Amino acid sequence: MSHPHPELGPPPPLPENGLRIVPLGGLGEIGRNMAVFEFDGRLLVVDCGVLFPDPDQPGVDLILPDFDYIRGRLHDIEALVLTHAHEDHIGAVPYLLRERPDIPLVGSRLTLGLIESKLSEHRMQPVKVEVVENERRAFGPFECEFISVNHSIPDALAVAIRTPAGIVLHTGDFKMDQLPLDGRLTDLGAFARLGSEGVDLLMSDSTNSEVPGFVTSEREIAPVIDDVFRTADKRIIVASFASHIHRVQQIMDAAEKHGRKVALIGRSMVRNMGVARELGYLKVPGGLLVDSREIEEWPPEDVVLICTGSQGEPMAALSRMANRDHPIRIATGDTVLLASSLVPGNETAVNKVINGLNRWGARVVHKGNARVHVSGHAAAGELLYVLNLTKPSNFMPIHGEWRHLRAHAKLAGLTGVPDENIVIAEDGVAVDLVDGRARIVGAVACGYVFVDGTSVGDITDVALKDRRILGDEGFISIAVVVDSTTGKLTGGPEITARGSGIDPDAFDAVIPQIESALQEVAAAGVADAMQIRRTIRRTVGRWVSDTYRRRPMIIPVVVEV
Repeated sequence: MSHPHPELGPPPPLPENGLRIVPLGGLGEIGRNMAVFEFDGRLLVVDCGVLFPDPDQPGVDLILPDFDYIRGRLHDIEALVLTHAHEDHIGAVPYLLRERPDIPLVGSRLTLGLIESKLSEHRMQPVKVEVVENERRAFGPFECEFISVNHSIPDALAVAIRTPAGIVLHTGDFKMDQLPLDGRLTDLGAFARLGSEGVDLLMSDSTNSEVPGFVTSEREIAPVIDDVFRTADKRIIVASFASHIHRVQQIMDAAEKHGRKVALIGRSMVRNMGVARELGYLKVPGGLLVDSREIEEWPPEDVVLICTGSQGEPMAALSRMANRDHPIRIATGDTVLLASSLVPGNETAVNKVINGLNRWGARVVHKGNARVHVSGHAAAGELLYVLNLTKPSNFMPIHGEWRHLRAHAKLAGLTGVPDENIVIAEDGVAVDLVDGRARIVGAVACGYVFVDGTSVGDITDVALKDRRILGDEGFISIAVVVDSTTGKLTGGPEITARGSGIDPDAFDAVIPQIESALQEVAAAGVADAMQIRRTIRRTVGRWVSDTYRRRPMIIPVVVEV
């Protein structure tokens, strides 16, 4: 079983008739999915998504894949294939198109409709190539066959990539719901046909590889939603992913049945459902929707609000409602339905929102106390089915954290894939498929690219560390005036502190220590401002650590006269 090594060097030149795969995101993490395929000097990119920041990345809005590997070869890209329209697969597309606007975007009708709507906000008009399941289309040396897969968003596709190096099957995100709401099944027949033809490398979704059995059908959610509506006395507020069209459809169907009006809250929710409705993926009965600005005019027992914020995002509608920072005020008797799964890492934020909603008297129904959501990702039983149907010569788990990748690799071993043909890679690791064998051959630089407001890539790990220190420990600023020739103290020190938790009067104890340290430096003939700052930082830092066991950011300001 191959796996990455921290000592990996740059990959060698690609052998003739070899296929290289370099994942730039989605391996070792949930999100930021992106993979680059290279054959004969040409590139095919599959997905281009974002990762949402952790609490220890303050101020960061989004995390992008690192485009450095392809930045010098943008005109070698034949196309960008988008398997489906979730943010972790399309969210970084606007940032890639800033670097080359005419990269053809290949995807299903809904996927392209949602990405076009997103790009319009960036004032971009993409080059679109619409495809359907069972269609084959060539992009340079890459012949792509698109295969229907079931997921938590309509119109998802897997893609089989044919080159002289062999057939690579990339499943995208998928599950095997046998009773999907839209009747669109994962095409197991196509998987079996490819298996008979010979899959040289299977790249398969690993998100639920640790979950035994099969994922529950979406249809089993409807009775639970109906029960929530039947027992709700006042308003119903539903939080869902803005892309979960199936779930929104179920909510609208329940609202119509129980005589309630529906209002959509949140820009992304309104935008996505507008596109889905226009393209026929969302069926909205006449008169059901009302403008969110008119919702207060309706009796509470007659309305349903569908909003974003199911993951505890601080600026989303539901979080703001929980914090009393939204025009819609949660009241006693309201029912809040969190109709989504919990993305790993968001537990604390979601629990905070649930507690906030309970505080104002709402009844909160969530996955922990009712079956109000099912996953969009295949569980272990379904993954075994795909492995047995496709019979891959080589296997590479994708889309998951390390534990998911390893669990999926173990499943592949159980179905007979030889250990030496199972490749566990991570972001930036180059995997070559040559002569029917997949091997790790090197690695390229591949870090996180942080988006902070309009800034892309300017925030570094050092800056994030500074932000964490400021947030956790505060800062202390010490201003002094020194003689530029002798380095002697002529004014100050003046000490200002914010967030350090230290009483301002307590700094009287460290001022003599600063003065003494600066006298010693001046006596040694040092007048360099950098040396003086270093002395102040060391003196104050030692005092704070010894006295308070804290490590605030210390900012010396030296004015030379």
